[in-house]
Amino acid sequence: MPKNPIRKPLVAANWKMNTERAEAAALAKNVVDSIGRQYKVDVVLCPPYIWLHDVGMIIRDSNISLGAQNMHWEDKGAFTGEISSIMLKSIGCKYVIIGHSERRQLFGETDENVNKKLKKALTVVLMPIICLGETLEERESNRTAEIVTNQFRSAFDGISDFGGITIAYEPVWAIGTGRNATPQQAQEVHKILRQMLQNKTAEYENIRILYGGSVKPDNAAELYKQDDIDGFLVGGASLKAGDFAAIVQAAMI
Repeated sequence: MPKNPIRKPLVAANWKMNTERAEAAALAKNVVDSIGRQYKVDVVLCPPYIWLHDVGMIIRDSNISLGAQNMHWEDKGAFTGEISSIMLKSIGCKYVIIGHSERRQLFGETDENVNKKLKKALTVVLMPIICLGETLEERESNRTAEIVTNQFRSAFDGISDFGGITIAYEPVWAIGTGRNATPQQAQEVHKILRQMLQNKTAEYENIRILYGGSVKPDNAAELYKQDDIDGFLVGGASLKAGDFAAIVQAAMI
């Protein structure tokens, strides 16, 4: 039983630019064997684009959903190297990650881009996981609330229907660094986001807010105990089926 029965926990695996073809297939199969028949947590695998079909075929008879790591806001056109939402839908994707900090930091993703991608995802009924979070410099300058508030407002500008949307708080300073926010630090930001949602929609209690940032089996349970943490966006730990399964188990508390 989830701690809040309104919001079923969700755990998403972001494999990033990892795995070769055989590795991706083996990892997906191991995840299915470990947790593919449980119903208490929504589980999403987000492999690299090139393995979406392979992974989708492996998980198709399980309770695990397929997601993508990014998308473009146009349906088609001269956008070399990009992938559209309708392409993702046609290959079986149910979820898409939008605005991940690595997209923002390394590839120039802007708040405006995030907003356009979100609007497009909703029009084709892809369930977006919208990422927000501050850098170490911003946290040390006591600007965390300001940064995530501004990112929230920009991302959801013009959005009135929040059905199917998930938010992921991912402090940039905790991603892939081995550092992670304490449960209390994470909850503080999740509470801010919940309050922002309350000001935006009457459905604020139904919207899941995930934590992402060096989530591991040994810290997942304590993080999940926080009132407004509804699951996880998992990076490095999702590349080991056993670790990922343990994190999913932690979200069943």
